[in-house]
Amino acid sequence: MLWFYFLTYVMSSQTLMMALPLRIADLPKKPPPGPSAAERQKRTTDISKDDDSTTRSCDKKTKVQEMQRYFGLLPSGELTEETLAVMKKPRCGLSDVEQVGETVRWKKKSISYRLETIKLISVAQKVFRRAWKLWSNVTPLKFRNRIMTVADIDIFFYNHNDSSPFDGRGGVLAHAFRPGLHIGGDVHFDSDEDWSFNSTGINLFAVAIHEFGHALGLSHSTDPGAIMYPAYNFDPNYEPQLSFDDVENIQKLYGVNPNFTLLTSKRPPPKTPTKCDPYLSFDAVTKLQQEVLFFKDRFMWRKHPEFDETRVSLISSLWPDTVPANLDAVYENTWENVVVFFKGNQYWMLRQLKLEEGFPRSISTLGFPSRIKSVDAALHFRDQGYTVFFTGDECWRYGQPLINEISWYRFMVSVNFYEYDYTHILQYRPRYQYRYRCIPT
Repeated sequence: MLWFYFLTYVMSSQTLMMALPLRIADLPKKPPPGPSAAERQKRTTDISKDDDSTTRSCDKKTKVQEMQRYFGLLPSGELTEETLAVMKKPRCGLSDVEQVGETVRWKKKSISYRLETIKLISVAQKVFRRAWKLWSNVTPLKFRNRIMTVADIDIFFYNHNDSSPFDGRGGVLAHAFRPGLHIGGDVHFDSDEDWSFNSTGINLFAVAIHEFGHALGLSHSTDPGAIMYPAYNFDPNYEPQLSFDDVENIQKLYGVNPNFTLLTSKRPPPKTPTKCDPYLSFDAVTKLQQEVLFFKDRFMWRKHPEFDETRVSLISSLWPDTVPANLDAVYENTWENVVVFFKGNQYWMLRQLKLEEGFPRSISTLGFPSRIKSVDAALHFRDQGYTVFFTGDECWRYGQPLINEISWYRFMVSVNFYEYDYTHILQYRPRYQYRYRCIPT
Protein backbone atom coordinates (compact mmCIF):
# COMPACT_ATOMS: atom_id res chain seq x y z
CA MET A 1 0.00 0.00 0.00
CA LEU A 2 1.27 3.46 -0.84
CA TRP A 3 0.57 4.84 2.59
CA PHE A 4 3.38 2.78 4.14
CA TYR A 5 5.86 4.92 2.24
CA PHE A 6 4.12 8.01 3.46
CA LEU A 7 4.40 6.78 7.06
CA THR A 8 8.12 6.36 6.61
CA TYR A 9 8.36 9.81 5.02
CA VAL A 10 6.42 11.61 7.74
CA MET A 11 7.70 9.72 10.77
CA SER A 12 11.37 9.31 9.98
CA SER A 13 12.29 11.21 13.14
CA GLN A 14 9.66 9.71 15.42
CA THR A 15 9.96 6.64 17.63
CA LEU A 16 7.66 4.88 20.04
CA MET A 17 9.36 4.11 23.34
CA MET A 18 8.33 1.06 25.37
CA ALA A 19 9.94 -0.48 28.45
CA LEU A 20 9.60 -4.26 28.48
CA PRO A 21 10.69 -7.03 30.84
CA LEU A 22 13.19 -8.76 28.56
CA ARG A 23 15.73 -7.60 26.00
CA ILE A 24 17.78 -9.55 23.48
CA ALA A 25 21.20 -7.92 23.80
CA ASP A 26 24.52 -7.99 22.00
CA LEU A 27 23.05 -9.03 18.67
CA PRO A 28 25.15 -9.07 15.49
CA LYS A 29 24.85 -5.89 13.45
CA LYS A 30 26.14 -7.09 10.06
CA PRO A 31 23.67 -7.55 7.22
CA PRO A 32 22.83 -11.07 6.05
CA PRO A 33 24.61 -12.50 3.00
CA GLY A 34 23.05 -12.38 -0.45
CA PRO A 35 21.07 -9.60 -2.14
CA SER A 36 20.35 -6.62 0.07
CA ALA A 37 16.92 -5.83 1.41
CA ALA A 38 16.87 -2.86 -0.95
CA GLU A 39 17.21 -5.12 -4.00
CA ARG A 40 14.38 -7.40 -2.93
CA GLN A 41 12.08 -4.77 -1.53
CA LYS A 42 12.85 -1.53 -3.35
CA ARG A 43 10.61 1.32 -2.52
CA THR A 44 8.91 2.40 -5.70
CA THR A 45 7.19 5.48 -4.31
CA ASP A 46 8.80 8.40 -2.49
CA ILE A 47 6.78 11.58 -2.35
CA SER A 48 9.79 13.55 -1.14
CA LYS A 49 11.37 13.18 -4.60
CA ASP A 50 8.55 15.01 -6.36
CA ASP A 51 9.78 18.44 -7.44
CA ASP A 52 6.33 19.91 -7.94
CA SER A 53 5.04 21.20 -4.59
CA THR A 54 1.39 21.12 -5.68
CA THR A 55 1.62 17.54 -6.88
CA ARG A 56 3.50 16.59 -3.73
CA SER A 57 0.79 18.15 -1.57
CA CYS A 58 -1.93 16.26 -3.46
CA ASP A 59 0.03 13.02 -3.23
CA LYS A 60 0.50 13.51 0.49
CA LYS A 61 -3.20 14.12 1.07
CA THR A 62 -4.13 11.11 -1.04
CA LYS A 63 -1.78 8.86 0.92
CA VAL A 64 -3.12 10.15 4.23
CA GLN A 65 -6.68 9.47 3.07
CA GLU A 66 -5.71 5.98 1.95
CA MET A 67 -4.15 5.22 5.31
CA GLN A 68 -7.15 6.68 7.16
CA ARG A 69 -9.56 4.49 5.22
CA TYR A 70 -7.37 1.48 5.90
CA PHE A 71 -7.65 2.00 9.65
CA GLY A 72 -11.29 3.07 9.71
CA LEU A 73 -10.51 6.76 10.34
CA LEU A 74 -12.26 9.70 8.74
CA PRO A 75 -10.63 10.10 5.29
CA SER A 76 -10.05 13.83 5.68
CA GLY A 77 -6.49 13.77 4.35
CA GLU A 78 -5.35 15.84 7.34
CA LEU A 79 -2.80 14.75 9.95
CA THR A 80 -5.24 14.81 12.84
CA GLU A 81 -4.35 13.74 16.37
CA GLU A 82 -6.08 10.41 15.79
CA THR A 83 -4.19 9.87 12.54
CA LEU A 84 -0.84 10.56 14.19
CA ALA A 85 -1.70 8.13 17.00
CA VAL A 86 -2.34 5.38 14.45
CA MET A 87 0.89 6.20 12.60
CA LYS A 88 2.87 5.66 15.80
CA LYS A 89 1.53 2.14 16.24
CA PRO A 90 4.14 -0.63 15.86
CA ARG A 91 3.92 -2.11 12.36
CA CYS A 92 5.45 -4.44 9.82
CA GLY A 93 8.02 -3.08 7.37
CA LEU A 94 6.91 -5.13 4.37
CA SER A 95 5.82 -2.99 1.43
CA ASP A 96 2.50 -3.70 -0.21
CA VAL A 97 3.39 -1.65 -3.28
CA GLU A 98 5.65 -4.31 -4.72
CA GLN A 99 3.14 -6.86 -6.00
CA VAL A 100 4.14 -9.87 -8.03
CA GLY A 101 2.13 -11.01 -11.02
CA GLU A 102 1.97 -14.64 -9.95
CA THR A 103 1.47 -16.46 -6.68
CA VAL A 104 4.71 -16.91 -4.78
CA ARG A 105 4.91 -19.94 -2.51
CA TRP A 106 7.21 -22.77 -1.50
CA LYS A 107 7.05 -25.74 -3.88
CA LYS A 108 7.54 -28.27 -1.08
CA LYS A 109 5.67 -29.27 2.05
CA SER A 110 8.67 -29.61 4.39
CA ILE A 111 10.32 -26.25 5.09
CA SER A 112 13.41 -25.74 7.24
CA TYR A 113 14.32 -22.68 9.27
CA ARG A 114 17.36 -21.60 11.27
CA LEU A 115 17.77 -19.03 14.03
CA GLU A 116 21.08 -17.24 14.44
CA THR A 117 22.87 -17.68 17.77
CA ILE A 118 21.61 -15.10 20.25
CA LYS A 119 21.19 -14.78 23.97
CA LEU A 120 18.00 -16.42 25.27
CA ILE A 121 17.95 -18.55 22.12
CA SER A 122 16.15 -21.42 23.85
CA VAL A 123 13.27 -19.13 24.82
CA ALA A 124 13.10 -17.63 21.33
CA GLN A 125 13.10 -21.12 19.80
CA LYS A 126 10.04 -22.07 21.86
CA VAL A 127 8.26 -18.91 20.73
CA PHE A 128 9.05 -19.61 17.07
CA ARG A 129 7.93 -23.25 17.32
CA ARG A 130 4.56 -22.06 18.63
CA ALA A 131 4.27 -19.55 15.80
CA TRP A 132 5.12 -22.10 13.09
CA LYS A 133 2.65 -24.57 14.61
CA LEU A 134 -0.25 -22.20 14.02
CA TRP A 135 0.51 -22.30 10.30
CA SER A 136 1.11 -26.08 10.19
CA ASN A 137 -2.17 -26.74 12.03
CA VAL A 138 -4.16 -25.40 9.08
CA THR A 139 -1.96 -26.56 6.15
CA PRO A 140 -0.06 -29.74 5.16
CA LEU A 141 3.23 -27.89 5.80
CA LYS A 142 5.88 -29.19 8.20
CA PHE A 143 8.53 -26.91 9.69
CA ARG A 144 11.96 -28.25 10.72
CA ASN A 145 14.46 -26.42 12.88
CA ARG A 146 18.07 -26.57 11.66
CA ILE A 147 21.03 -25.81 13.92
CA MET A 148 24.15 -26.03 11.75
CA THR A 149 22.99 -26.95 8.25
CA VAL A 150 21.64 -24.65 5.54
CA ALA A 151 17.94 -23.82 5.91
CA ASP A 152 15.22 -22.48 3.63
CA ILE A 153 14.39 -19.63 6.01
CA ASP A 154 17.01 -17.78 8.07
CA ILE A 155 15.80 -15.78 11.06
CA PHE A 156 17.96 -12.85 12.19
CA PHE A 157 17.91 -10.10 14.77
CA TYR A 158 19.58 -7.17 13.01
CA ASN A 159 19.93 -3.43 12.77
CA HIS A 160 21.20 -3.32 9.20
CA ASN A 161 22.06 -0.08 7.49
CA ASP A 162 20.93 -0.47 3.90
CA SER A 163 18.14 1.48 2.17
CA SER A 164 15.52 -0.57 4.05
CA PRO A 165 16.86 -0.09 7.59
CA PHE A 166 14.98 -0.40 10.81
CA ASP A 167 14.14 2.80 12.66
CA GLY A 168 15.18 2.18 16.25
CA ARG A 169 12.71 1.27 18.94
CA GLY A 170 9.06 1.31 17.94
CA GLY A 171 7.76 1.97 14.44
CA VAL A 172 8.83 -0.85 12.11
CA LEU A 173 9.55 -3.94 14.22
CA ALA A 174 10.35 -6.56 11.59
CA HIS A 175 10.10 -7.51 7.93
CA ALA A 176 10.26 -10.67 5.87
CA PHE A 177 10.82 -11.72 2.25
CA ARG A 178 8.64 -13.81 0.01
CA PRO A 179 9.64 -17.42 -0.75
CA GLY A 180 12.60 -17.80 -3.09
CA LEU A 181 16.34 -18.36 -3.37
CA HIS A 182 19.06 -16.71 -1.28
CA ILE A 183 17.37 -14.18 1.00
CA GLY A 184 13.90 -15.35 -0.06
CA GLY A 185 11.80 -16.34 2.95
CA ASP A 186 14.21 -14.81 5.46
CA VAL A 187 12.81 -12.96 8.46
CA HIS A 188 14.51 -9.96 10.12
CA PHE A 189 13.60 -8.65 13.56
CA ASP A 190 14.81 -5.23 14.71
CA SER A 191 17.55 -5.82 17.29
CA ASP A 192 16.90 -2.41 18.86
CA GLU A 193 13.49 -3.47 20.16
CA ASP A 194 12.92 -4.64 23.72
CA TRP A 195 11.30 -7.92 22.75
CA SER A 196 8.97 -9.58 25.21
CA PHE A 197 8.39 -13.31 25.55
CA ASN A 198 5.08 -12.95 27.34
CA SER A 199 1.73 -11.27 26.69
CA THR A 200 2.82 -7.70 27.42
CA GLY A 201 4.74 -5.13 25.41
CA ILE A 202 6.26 -5.95 22.02
CA ASN A 203 5.21 -9.56 21.88
CA LEU A 204 7.69 -11.63 19.86
CA PHE A 205 5.08 -14.37 19.38
CA ALA A 206 2.55 -12.05 17.72
CA VAL A 207 5.16 -10.47 15.44
CA ALA A 208 6.64 -13.87 14.51
CA ILE A 209 3.27 -15.28 13.42
CA HIS A 210 2.78 -12.28 11.13
CA GLU A 211 6.27 -12.33 9.63
CA PHE A 212 6.22 -16.10 9.11
CA GLY A 213 3.04 -15.57 7.10
CA HIS A 214 5.01 -13.30 4.76
CA ALA A 215 7.82 -15.88 4.57
CA LEU A 216 5.20 -18.37 3.36
CA GLY A 217 3.96 -16.02 0.64
CA LEU A 218 1.11 -14.06 2.22
CA SER A 219 0.67 -10.32 1.66
CA HIS A 220 -0.92 -7.92 4.11
CA SER A 221 -4.63 -8.27 4.74
CA THR A 222 -7.19 -5.46 4.88
CA ASP A 223 -9.11 -7.41 7.55
CA PRO A 224 -8.31 -5.75 10.90
CA GLY A 225 -8.98 -9.02 12.69
CA ALA A 226 -6.35 -10.89 10.68
CA ILE A 227 -2.88 -11.67 12.00
CA MET A 228 -1.66 -10.44 8.58
CA TYR A 229 -3.05 -6.95 9.17
CA PRO A 230 -0.05 -4.56 8.82
CA ALA A 231 -0.41 -3.01 12.30
CA TYR A 232 0.39 -5.40 15.12
CA ASN A 233 -2.08 -6.03 17.93
CA PHE A 234 -0.47 -6.27 21.38
CA ASP A 235 -3.65 -6.43 23.45
CA PRO A 236 -2.45 -8.18 26.64
CA ASN A 237 -5.88 -9.81 27.02
CA TYR A 238 -5.90 -11.31 23.51
CA GLU A 239 -4.00 -14.48 22.66
CA PRO A 240 -2.71 -14.15 19.06
CA GLN A 241 -4.25 -16.64 16.65
CA LEU A 242 -4.97 -17.05 12.95
CA SER A 243 -8.25 -15.53 11.83
CA PHE A 244 -10.69 -16.95 9.31
CA ASP A 245 -9.14 -14.62 6.72
CA ASP A 246 -5.59 -15.84 7.48
CA VAL A 247 -6.62 -19.49 7.26
CA GLU A 248 -8.53 -18.99 4.02
CA ASN A 249 -5.58 -17.24 2.34
CA ILE A 250 -2.86 -19.66 3.45
CA GLN A 251 -4.98 -22.66 2.43
CA LYS A 252 -5.36 -21.14 -1.04
CA LEU A 253 -1.57 -21.42 -1.33
CA TYR A 254 -0.90 -24.79 0.29
CA GLY A 255 -4.16 -26.65 0.79
CA VAL A 256 -5.83 -27.92 3.95
CA ASN A 257 -4.32 -29.96 6.77
CA PRO A 258 -6.12 -33.35 6.80
CA ASN A 259 -6.57 -32.90 10.57
CA PHE A 260 -7.66 -29.27 10.29
CA THR A 261 -11.09 -29.78 11.91
CA LEU A 262 -9.65 -31.74 14.83
CA LEU A 263 -6.76 -29.34 15.44
CA THR A 264 -8.97 -26.23 15.44
CA SER A 265 -12.10 -27.63 17.10
CA LYS A 266 -11.30 -26.18 20.54
CA ARG A 267 -10.43 -22.76 19.15
CA PRO A 268 -11.84 -22.22 15.65
CA PRO A 269 -10.48 -19.30 13.61
CA PRO A 270 -12.47 -16.16 14.51
CA LYS A 271 -14.24 -14.25 11.77
CA THR A 272 -14.37 -10.45 11.79
CA PRO A 273 -18.01 -9.35 12.15
CA THR A 274 -19.66 -7.61 9.22
CA LYS A 275 -21.67 -4.46 9.77
CA CYS A 276 -24.94 -5.76 8.32
CA ASP A 277 -25.01 -9.22 9.86
CA PRO A 278 -28.72 -9.58 10.82
CA TYR A 279 -27.68 -11.32 14.05
CA LEU A 280 -25.05 -8.77 15.03
CA SER A 281 -25.52 -7.16 18.44
CA PHE A 282 -23.23 -4.51 19.85
CA ASP A 283 -21.49 -4.37 23.20
CA ALA A 284 -21.73 -0.57 23.32
CA VAL A 285 -22.74 2.42 21.20
CA THR A 286 -21.76 6.02 21.86
CA LYS A 287 -21.40 9.39 20.22
CA LEU A 288 -17.89 10.86 19.97
CA GLN A 289 -17.97 14.47 18.80
CA GLN A 290 -19.84 14.20 15.47
CA GLU A 291 -19.40 10.46 15.03
CA VAL A 292 -21.36 7.45 16.23
CA LEU A 293 -19.17 4.55 17.39
CA PHE A 294 -20.32 0.93 17.52
CA PHE A 295 -18.33 -1.59 19.59
CA LYS A 296 -18.31 -5.38 19.24
CA ASP A 297 -15.69 -7.69 20.78
CA ARG A 298 -12.34 -6.05 19.89
CA PHE A 299 -13.74 -4.17 16.89
CA MET A 300 -15.52 -0.90 16.29
CA TRP A 301 -17.28 0.94 13.46
CA ARG A 302 -17.32 4.72 13.04
CA LYS A 303 -20.13 6.62 11.33
CA HIS A 304 -19.67 10.29 10.48
CA PRO A 305 -22.51 12.36 8.95
CA GLU A 306 -20.21 13.90 6.32
CA PHE A 307 -18.76 10.62 5.02
CA ASP A 308 -20.49 7.66 3.42
CA GLU A 309 -17.93 5.09 4.54
CA THR A 310 -18.44 2.98 7.66
CA ARG A 311 -15.46 0.65 8.07
CA VAL A 312 -14.52 -1.77 10.78
CA SER A 313 -11.26 -1.35 12.70
CA LEU A 314 -9.65 -2.60 15.88
CA ILE A 315 -10.38 -0.69 19.07
CA SER A 316 -6.63 -0.76 19.68
CA SER A 317 -5.99 0.99 16.36
CA LEU A 318 -7.24 4.23 17.93
CA TRP A 319 -6.93 3.80 21.69
CA PRO A 320 -4.13 2.27 23.77
CA ASP A 321 -3.94 -1.50 24.18
CA THR A 322 -4.93 -0.99 27.81
CA VAL A 323 -8.53 -0.39 26.67
CA PRO A 324 -10.11 -3.86 26.83
CA ALA A 325 -12.25 -5.68 24.29
CA ASN A 326 -15.80 -6.91 24.97
CA LEU A 327 -16.77 -3.65 26.62
CA ASP A 328 -19.90 -3.20 28.71
CA ALA A 329 -20.43 0.53 28.10
CA VAL A 330 -18.74 3.59 26.59
CA TYR A 331 -19.59 7.27 26.65
CA GLU A 332 -18.00 10.63 25.91
CA ASN A 333 -18.14 13.10 28.79
CA THR A 334 -18.19 16.39 26.91
CA TRP A 335 -17.99 18.46 30.10
CA GLU A 336 -14.74 16.78 31.16
CA ASN A 337 -13.49 16.19 27.57
CA VAL A 338 -12.88 12.51 28.28
CA VAL A 339 -14.05 9.15 26.94
CA VAL A 340 -14.97 6.57 29.58
CA PHE A 341 -14.92 2.80 29.01
CA PHE A 342 -16.51 0.20 31.30
CA LYS A 343 -15.83 -3.51 31.62
CA GLY A 344 -16.71 -5.62 34.64
CA ASN A 345 -16.08 -3.74 37.87
CA GLN A 346 -13.52 -1.37 36.32
CA TYR A 347 -13.56 1.74 34.16
CA TRP A 348 -10.93 3.51 32.04
CA MET A 349 -10.82 7.27 31.42
CA LEU A 350 -8.96 8.63 28.39
CA ARG A 351 -8.24 12.21 27.44
CA GLN A 352 -6.90 12.99 23.94
CA LEU A 353 -6.45 9.25 23.28
CA LYS A 354 -4.24 8.81 26.38
CA LEU A 355 -5.10 6.92 29.56
CA GLU A 356 -5.45 9.22 32.56
CA GLU A 357 -3.14 8.57 35.49
CA GLY A 358 -4.51 6.17 38.10
CA PHE A 359 -6.76 4.20 35.74
CA PRO A 360 -8.36 1.73 35.50
CA ARG A 361 -10.35 2.22 38.69
CA SER A 362 -13.12 0.34 40.41
CA ILE A 363 -16.64 1.51 39.57
CA SER A 364 -17.20 1.77 43.32
CA THR A 365 -15.15 5.00 43.20
CA LEU A 366 -18.01 6.53 41.20
CA GLY A 367 -20.35 5.96 44.14
CA PHE A 368 -21.98 2.68 43.14
CA PRO A 369 -22.84 0.40 46.08
CA SER A 370 -20.73 -2.74 46.48
CA ARG A 371 -23.53 -4.96 45.16
CA ILE A 372 -23.15 -3.40 41.69
CA LYS A 373 -20.51 -5.47 39.88
CA SER A 374 -20.77 -3.99 36.37
CA VAL A 375 -22.47 -1.38 34.21
CA ASP A 376 -24.74 -2.61 31.42
CA ALA A 377 -25.04 0.64 29.45
CA ALA A 378 -24.42 4.38 29.70
CA LEU A 379 -26.01 7.43 28.06
CA HIS A 380 -24.51 10.90 28.37
CA PHE A 381 -26.81 13.91 27.96
CA ARG A 382 -24.61 16.68 26.61
CA ASP A 383 -26.89 19.66 27.13
CA GLN A 384 -27.86 18.71 30.67
CA GLY A 385 -24.34 17.57 31.59
CA TYR A 386 -25.25 14.32 33.30
CA THR A 387 -24.89 10.61 32.53
CA VAL A 388 -27.39 7.80 33.04
CA PHE A 389 -26.09 4.31 33.85
CA PHE A 390 -28.10 1.10 33.56
CA THR A 391 -27.47 -1.86 35.87
CA GLY A 392 -30.04 -4.64 35.74
CA ASP A 393 -33.44 -3.04 36.17
CA GLU A 394 -31.97 0.02 37.88
CA CYS A 395 -31.18 3.37 36.33
CA TRP A 396 -28.58 5.68 37.90
CA ARG A 397 -28.38 9.38 37.15
CA TYR A 398 -24.88 10.74 37.49
CA GLY A 399 -24.13 14.47 37.79
CA GLN A 400 -21.06 16.54 36.96
CA PRO A 401 -18.24 16.61 37.73
CA LEU A 402 -17.38 12.93 38.18
CA ILE A 403 -16.94 13.21 41.94
CA ASN A 404 -20.64 13.96 42.50
CA GLU A 405 -22.74 11.42 44.34
CA ILE A 406 -24.99 9.07 42.41
CA SER A 407 -28.77 9.00 42.89
CA TRP A 408 -30.78 6.13 41.50
CA TYR A 409 -34.26 4.86 40.79
CA ARG A 410 -35.75 1.77 39.16
CA PHE A 411 -37.47 1.25 35.81
CA MET A 412 -37.28 -0.97 32.73
CA VAL A 413 -35.90 0.86 29.72
CA SER A 414 -36.59 0.87 25.98
CA VAL A 415 -35.17 3.96 24.27
CA ASN A 416 -35.59 5.31 20.75
CA PHE A 417 -32.20 6.73 19.75
CA TYR A 418 -33.60 9.89 18.17
CA GLU A 419 -30.50 12.00 18.74
CA TYR A 420 -28.70 10.50 15.75
CA ASP A 421 -31.58 10.94 13.27
CA TYR A 422 -31.65 7.23 12.44
CA THR A 423 -34.78 5.09 12.20
CA HIS A 424 -33.02 2.21 13.90
CA ILE A 425 -34.01 1.36 17.44
CA LEU A 426 -31.59 1.20 20.33
CA GLN A 427 -32.96 -1.51 22.63
CA TYR A 428 -32.15 -2.40 26.19
CA ARG A 429 -32.59 -6.18 26.17
CA PRO A 430 -32.34 -8.75 29.01
CA ARG A 431 -28.57 -8.99 28.41
CA TYR A 432 -28.45 -5.23 27.89
CA GLN A 433 -26.79 -5.31 24.50
CA TYR A 434 -27.40 -2.69 21.86
CA ARG A 435 -29.03 -4.08 18.73
CA TYR A 436 -29.40 -2.31 15.40
CA ARG A 437 -30.83 -3.94 12.31
CA CYS A 438 -27.81 -2.63 10.45
CA ILE A 439 -25.15 -0.01 10.94
CA PRO A 440 -26.42 3.05 9.03
CA THR A 441 -24.69 3.51 5.68
